[in-house]
Amino acid sequence: MEHLHNCGSCGKYTMEKACASCNTETMLPRPPKFSLEDKYAELRREVKKEGLRKKGLY
Repeated sequence: MEHLHNCGSCGKYTMEKACASCNTETMLPRPPKFSLEDKYAELRREVKKEGLRKKGLY
């Protein structure tokens, strides 16, 4: 069974292991497994806040 892959550099979706337009390796676009002891949650929130600050929304 084939899975849908996402290119990290150009953002296109494909069924291949390498992107046809930019020739970089693709990855599976799955979210991380949920955990109450998420050790990256604070970092993820900071990155999200920084993105909102750049857009002027925070």
